[in-house]
Amino acid sequence: MKHKTSLIPMNLQTFAAGENNNQAVRSYQKQFKELLQAVYQKQAYFREFFGGGVEALDGVTHNKTAFSIKTSDIPVVIGTEYNKGANVAFGTGTSSSTRFGERQEIIYTDTDVPYDWEWVFHEGIDRHTVNNDFAATIADRAELQAQAKVQLFDNKGGEFISKIADQSLILETMSNEAVLRLFNQLSNAYVNMEAVGTKMAWVKPELYNAIVDHPITTTAKRSGANVDDNAIIRFKGFQIKEVPETKFQEGELAYTSIIGVGKQFTGINTSRTIESEDFDGVAFQGAGKAGEYILPANKKAVIKVVDGTVGEDQAS
Repeated sequence: MKHKTSLIPMNLQTFAAGENNNQAVRSYQKQFKELLQAVYQKQAYFREFFGGGVEALDGVTHNKTAFSIKTSDIPVVIGTEYNKGANVAFGTGTSSSTRFGERQEIIYTDTDVPYDWEWVFHEGIDRHTVNNDFAATIADRAELQAQAKVQLFDNKGGEFISKIADQSLILETMSNEAVLRLFNQLSNAYVNMEAVGTKMAWVKPELYNAIVDHPITTTAKRSGANVDDNAIIRFKGFQIKEVPETKFQEGELAYTSIIGVGKQFTGINTSRTIESEDFDGVAFQGAGKAGEYILPANKKAVIKVVDGTVGEDQAS
């Protein structure tokens, strides 16, 4: 039986190669952490929203706090001019004024970020029935569990983006006019909020196809489209990414944001094999905690698009 190794770091393969026949417990926390991160970078649809990767820690304790960050909601203040008045910082204003304008104190707040949800797996590998190399089976199951957990992270990520979106825009139909009007609204929203960074839109297949087929989507206009391959890279200043329908909440068509505004994280309490008393083999077990976080000020850079026809369909 051929086993998969494409996503397994070499150190996991090496570690798994030594069977734990003579050991009651063998820990795979570090290896599972690295495997999770590798799979996440390849398979998570919303990875760009969370900065390109999941922050994973191995050997965490059973506490409620994932990490602490220092935050400040005080905006950067840029003065309109340098005051050169004769009595500003000089003359009668020597000790009571400044040419730099009003000074604003910067104070950072310590914020504890909690875990929001948990994950677990529990499998058994019997030497008499597995019908495969024992160490290779552990490596296979580690990869498959990592893939399953990354899909769980991605689903939770979609729920999180939907929940914290600062505003919703309605797409009435998939007509060319409605799609263009939607992206003009989105473009205006990000310009007016003076958002800095790369704009990205995660869209359902139906909306993705409407964008690819749109009349303004032409190579001549540098839209980054390849109609033959049904592919598009950019549209109206947004990077476009097609995402399966199951990743969105009911009645939602797209999420847009600046790349990297959020953070997704997991703590691995355990990932191990342990000799079983109930059969001749090992229990392959894992458990951890996870969550998502975004600075409150960054929520305004998250917009979701809802389907304006859902209510009409339900009414009919």
